Amino acid sequence: MPPESTNGAGRRSGGGLAVPMAWLCAEYLADQYLTAAGLAEPGSLEHRAALRALALTVHLSGEPAADEWLYRTAHEAGWPEWVEERLAAEEAEDPGGADLALARDTWRALRETWVHAADLGGAPGHGPGLLVDETARVWLPAWQLGLPLAHLAVWLS
Repeated sequence: MPPESTNGAGRRSGGGLAVPMAWLCAEYLADQYLTAAGLAEPGSLEHRAALRALALTVHLSGEPAADEWLYRTAHEAGWPEWVEERLAAEEAEDPGGADLALARDTWRALRETWVHAADLGGAPGHGPGLLVDETARVWLPAWQLGLPLAHLAVWLS
């Protein structure tokens, strides 16, 4: 039986079940980039954080363009502020949207999940070619772990 058509906003014609197609497409694209890059083991905390960060970036950018995703995931680009602004704009357009609900849940998970990870912003490690001292650990929100991996995955593609 063929699926029922949607009106493009994720709502079935005549009301009913909302299908978050935009979010599902963003999550699929993010997974493809991360899998191709092979930066983290699928299912690992690092992979999940990067998947969430990249899916959120893809969904909120509204542009199916890797250049835009590279710019947005660059750490100095003010990503958390941009996410908040885009979520607010999306809420103004479609406050009850299924895509918005998943994007908000993802952002909440990225902000509220704290991980004990290498200090990516700390002093460089010792030894030839070692840019990050992986023995120096800090607690940080999951988005700070996932965003550099998301950026690198897009850059490597």
